[in-house]
Amino acid sequence: MAIPSTNAPVRSAATNDNYRPALTVLTTLFFMWGFLTALNDILVPHLKPIFDLNYTQIMLIQFAFFSSYFVFSIPAGKLTEWLGYKRALVAGLITLGIGALLFIPAATVASYPLFLGALIVLAGGMTILQVAANPYVSVLGPPETASSRLNLTQAFNSLGTTIAPYLGGLIILGTVPVMSEIRAMAPDALQAFRVQQASSVKLPYLGLGLIALALAAVIASFKLPTITSAEHHSGDVDQSIWKYRHLILGAIGIFVYVGAEVSIGSFLVNYFSQPEIGNITEKVAAGFVSLYWLGAMIGRFIGSVVLQKLKTGIVLGTAAIGACLLVCISMLTFGHLAMWSIILVGFFNSIMFPSIFTSGIAKLGPMTSKGSSLMIMAIVGGAILPVLTGALADRIGIHHAFIIPAVCYLFIMYYGFKGSEPTGPGITA
Repeated sequence: MAIPSTNAPVRSAATNDNYRPALTVLTTLFFMWGFLTALNDILVPHLKPIFDLNYTQIMLIQFAFFSSYFVFSIPAGKLTEWLGYKRALVAGLITLGIGALLFIPAATVASYPLFLGALIVLAGGMTILQVAANPYVSVLGPPETASSRLNLTQAFNSLGTTIAPYLGGLIILGTVPVMSEIRAMAPDALQAFRVQQASSVKLPYLGLGLIALALAAVIASFKLPTITSAEHHSGDVDQSIWKYRHLILGAIGIFVYVGAEVSIGSFLVNYFSQPEIGNITEKVAAGFVSLYWLGAMIGRFIGSVVLQKLKTGIVLGTAAIGACLLVCISMLTFGHLAMWSIILVGFFNSIMFPSIFTSGIAKLGPMTSKGSSLMIMAIVGGAILPVLTGALADRIGIHHAFIIPAVCYLFIMYYGFKGSEPTGPGITA
């Protein structure tokens, strides 16, 4: 599959002092898309009873959202090549804002397909932001601290994912009748119930849509450092990205990491409300989901310091071992131990995405943008693996369906300790 060049950013004419304002602006974007991504974890338990969906069907929320990364990654790369990084960020925010505003008509008519359509548009905008912002952050400073820098911006992404479940739970989740009562409703009464329940998403998504459009206006008027491409010397680097083993394995790593993180996060509200696990209401459970993402935020702030001192692969592999063990503990236990062990997985997830991403595109030179597009496409793991986890949960229950994320962490452990070493044409040890 051809991956577009986006004029790979490998050096900047800006001074180090000019990096800070640009990183501040980009950090705001990381916060926003983290907030919107985590709101999906509230949409799942909110829409499930409204539309009487099983776990496989409700996971179409994550499928619609994360498959957009695969579909729109190449067009986003071409758009970034055409517009440049600053204008691409503005275009991404406008698209994201439109997607958020589309939740209002979806809620007005209480249509599950329209909710999925709004998510696709929103995720399309987020894909543009990811394709432009992640490599941009990685080169706004010395290459040796790229992982640390991306971890720092991702920490603010985690601040968004921490706040979103708590606020979303308060605003969106409410008391819903038991399914037997919902299924006994007459068609007109059922539609009125769905409209009334779905209306709670209007206010948060209206606010987020307006904020996105306002941010687009701010960034359009903001002077960002110009990132230039390295000159392309024929013979210096092979043109096929498929010959860079650390990149291909890194893309698989992103696929399984996002799939594992989303599979866990999407089910936490339902998981914690199980009688044998937390035996709490969905609204209370949403607050505990915030702790899962809070752990990721804390871990990323710590990781931004640790990764300046230790090799990225070692930190990544160690974190994967911790996450895998905690998932297994949760599957083998009940009550508070099962709850807190799965919550703590968030802490070990913290450094995984930025560490895998920067390791995957390391030493690619002018091939950086092609590698970046491939890595962003691999986020489609967040679409596929949650659906598989949902299908497994329909058969054996949520408790033991977490075996899928556990296996994912085993691959990440391998990538950290072994597969992340840069290898390929033009790369020397």
